[in-house]
Order: sequence, then C-alpha cells, then structure tokens
Amino acid sequence: MSEDAVRTAFPELEAIEDDDLRAGVIDAWVTAIAENDIDDLTAVPWLPPTQRELTLNDEYLVTHVRDVTACAVALAETLLERREGALSLDMDTVVAGALVHDVSKLAEFDEMDETAVYSLLGHPYYGVHVVARAGLPVELAHVVLSHTSRTTVEPAIIEAELVKRADEIAAAAIRWRATDDLRTV
Repeated sequence: MSEDAVRTAFPELEAIEDDDLRAGVIDAWVTAIAENDIDDLTAVPWLPPTQRELTLNDEYLVTHVRDVTACAVALAETLLERREGALSLDMDTVVAGALVHDVSKLAEFDEMDETAVYSLLGHPYYGVHVVARAGLPVELAHVVLSHTSRTTVEPAIIEAELVKRADEIAAAAIRWRATDDLRTV
C-alpha cells in the first residue's frame, strides 16, 4: 500500500505544517501497513474484542483515527481560543499524535483475531516502535504510549492529554451505538 493510499485515508495529514513531521507520520503508516500485509487500510477493524462484545462489526480504524484527530483538534482550538496567550501547545503534535495513536492496531489484529502483539505486548507498544523507526519526535511516541489505560504512562504534555481525551470520547461514541448506558461496557 502506498503513500497515496495513506494520504487518501487521512486527509488530515495536510493540516500538519511541518513537512518532515507529515512525511514521518505517512512513513509510520506505510511501514506498519507493509510489515503487517495490510491490503486495504480502510477495512481494518477498530477494536475487534469490543466489536465482538457489542456486535459492532462495521466500525473501522481509519474512521476512529479521523474522529480522534477531529476531536483533538477541536479541543485544542477551543483551549487556545479561550486561554488566548495563557496556553502553549503545538498543533502539529496534536494532529500528528492523533493520527499515529493507534498505528499499533495493524499488528495487534489479523482481521478480527487478536495477534501475539495484542495478547503478549498489548496496546500500544508496537506503535511506539513504528513511531521511533519513522524518526518521529519522542513526543509522538509519548502520545502513543500515554493515550491508553493499557500502560501506566500518563500524559506529561498537553498534546498527549488532548489525544487521550479525544480517543476516549471517540471510543465512547462507538460504544454508545450498542448501549444506553456507557458504564456497562
């Protein structure tokens, strides 16, 4: 799968102003796609164990990543507007971090089945590896590592916190389709 396929799947890449950072995010996805023999990025499921539990077979990773990116950007823009001059954050890190936060899922699942990466390493360690191999800044590896409760790493930078919260909201929106009480899933 090519760079063009990644650009098509994630048009939000164009919001990353730094050309090298954008290229690194694309490279991370292209590498993960190649290493995991993904033929169609848009067909990769969002989170198979949860999807099975909730009977939500029509949720996909690309849609989730795009939702997380949109939510993280909206949160960041709101805070920048409301705290004008009092808050410093890097929008490129927000967008890039949101775009790579779940790149590890390409290695964690083979269609709807968990792989050893998921069961032995867990989410999101492969993603940190991919981000590092792509030469992306350590801040993006931190976003990947701290966005989930499957690690003990808490967000240390505002950009990581924004992606973590955006991911939680986007996942809740998916789960909401199958339940009338989010506390049950």
